[in-house]
Amino acid sequence: MEFDEKRVTVIDHPLVQHKLHILRDKRTTTKDFRQLVTELAVFEGYEAMRDLPLEDVEVETPLETATCKRIAGKKIAIIPILRAGLGMVDGILELVPSARVGHVGMYRDPETHEPVQYYCKFPASIAERTCLIVDPMLATGGSLTAAIQFLREAGVKDIRCLTLVSAPEGVKAVLDFDPDVRLYTAAIDRELSETAYILPGLGDAGDRIYGTK
Repeated sequence: MEFDEKRVTVIDHPLVQHKLHILRDKRTTTKDFRQLVTELAVFEGYEAMRDLPLEDVEVETPLETATCKRIAGKKIAIIPILRAGLGMVDGILELVPSARVGHVGMYRDPETHEPVQYYCKFPASIAERTCLIVDPMLATGGSLTAAIQFLREAGVKDIRCLTLVSAPEGVKAVLDFDPDVRLYTAAIDRELSETAYILPGLGDAGDRIYGTK
C-alpha cells in the first residue's frame, strides 16, 4: 500500500521495539500495559518535537552569563482521542509539563466502523500551538482524520499524530486526508481484519489500559 513515506517516522529504537513486544503480549497485565504506553509516549514525544523552533536567551550561571536556547513562541498542545489516547498524555507531559491538553471524544460504530463524536474541547490558544494528537491505535484512520479536521477548523497549522501501532490502511487514509500532517508510530502492522482490528496488533488498547472488556 503506497503512502507518503517522507511524512511517516517509525520509531525503531531498540528500547521502543523491546517495550512494544511486551505491549503486544496478551499476558501483559493492565498495570504493566498502562506503564508501557506512557513510556512509549515519551520516546515518540522526543521524535515528534525534534524540530521545534528555538530562540536565544541569556542565563546567569553561577559563574557567568551564557547564551542558551529555549523553545520559541507558543508551545505544545496535546490532544488525546478519548479514551485510549489518555494513556499517552502523561508521557508527553513528562517532557513538556507546561503543555495544554485538549480532548476529542469519539467511539467507533460497531456496524459501520466509522467514528462518532461525543465531545470536543480545545484550549483557547490552540491555533498558536503545535498540536500532538495522541491515540495508541491507528486502524481505519477515521477517528484521527476527524480530529485533524476539528483542529484545522480551529486554525491549527502544525499537526503531528502520535500512535503506537498503525495499520497501513489507516496510515494512507490519514496522509491522503491532510497533505501537511505528520505521523509518528512505533510499528506499521500487516493489515486490518474484517472487523477493522489491526493484525497482529495488540487488541483493544482502551480495554487493556483500563482493564475493561
